Amino acid sequence: MILEMKVPSPGESISEVEIAEWLVSDGDYVEKDQTIAEVDSDKATLELPAEESGIITLKAEEGDAIAVGAVVCHIDTAAPKPEGQTKKPTAQKGEVAAPPAAPGTPNQTYATGTASPAARKIMAEKGLDTNAITGSGRDGRITKEDAIKAVPSMGTPVGNRPTTRKKMSLLRRKVAERLVAAKNETAMLTTFNEVDMAPIFALRAQYKEDFKTKHDVGLGFMSFFTKAVVRALKAFPDVNSMIDGNEQILHDYCDISVAVSGPKGLMVPVVRNAEDLSFREIETEIKRLAIRARDGQITVDEMTGGTFTISNGGVFGSMLSTPIINPPQSGILGMHNILERPVAVNGKVEIRPMMYVALSYDHRIIDGRESVGFLVAVKEALEDPITLLMDGDAKKALEL
Repeated sequence: MILEMKVPSPGESISEVEIAEWLVSDGDYVEKDQTIAEVDSDKATLELPAEESGIITLKAEEGDAIAVGAVVCHIDTAAPKPEGQTKKPTAQKGEVAAPPAAPGTPNQTYATGTASPAARKIMAEKGLDTNAITGSGRDGRITKEDAIKAVPSMGTPVGNRPTTRKKMSLLRRKVAERLVAAKNETAMLTTFNEVDMAPIFALRAQYKEDFKTKHDVGLGFMSFFTKAVVRALKAFPDVNSMIDGNEQILHDYCDISVAVSGPKGLMVPVVRNAEDLSFREIETEIKRLAIRARDGQITVDEMTGGTFTISNGGVFGSMLSTPIINPPQSGILGMHNILERPVAVNGKVEIRPMMYVALSYDHRIIDGRESVGFLVAVKEALEDPITLLMDGDAKKALEL
């Protein structure tokens, strides 16, 4: 009778394993419960015991990825046991059998140097030597898990080297899932430009005190950037769209997600219908949402449904970055810190407050013309805010 041995499930959510090492050869006679192979999953290295005694025929090679439930070998249970063959000794679980030392040589204190295919690949990526790893597998074999845990040597450790392990919050895990999904599921590309912030500096210096006194909110950079983004989105509507299956959905409104840092991690509350809001209304709404995020009162409804995101890494000192799209949106604008730099102005070198801006976008529906044009439109509006964002009257736009 031919018994088909299939790969058992090592645990929930594991769909395949890798044959780390065959401990028998094709055509060997194996005893029931004899360990015939070691297999690697993404969580642990497991032993594979023979289900019956007989002659074994291997159906996979070391390093092969095998789906759970797939046939890995055949055992001919009707085949007679060869005369004089005894069961090969197998190391007990947790026991490491060291190789015999050559006469006159000291005992080895590291692994035999035998590594599974998966372990070899990881060690090569890390630049690790087999002599630097103690294997936990059978006969000191270096397993995939050993290679993952190994750290390249940076010299002899000195003093106490404590580590701390903590569970990621559900919010952080969800954010991580969304960020990975955005990288894997979009054709994300980033384009850059720089903005001379001198005109906005001048406006804020002239009006921020009156604005604060009258409206009880500061005149920050976010209202200017939100206004500039709304203007650019109207000029390049593809940036204000999303993909739904085989269709592109274009939004006729601008719900601007604003990335803020809260006690539980990154949050993106949404300023609804920003195209209809004044400078005062934008600053007031951003302040309200930021306070709710800081106090842990922000709701899911207040963080969903945005059509475009603005992220201000400059408040933390970031000079340049490639922001990650916030799905299902197709674009995100990254603001950065403002530094005084020498620039050419009308043929002369002047010191100006300059900011790098970055637009990450989904290249599946946004082409280079739209992405570059959008960012240039943002730059133009920020460098001439009175004309392009305030209809030529700053005091009226600021409701002063």
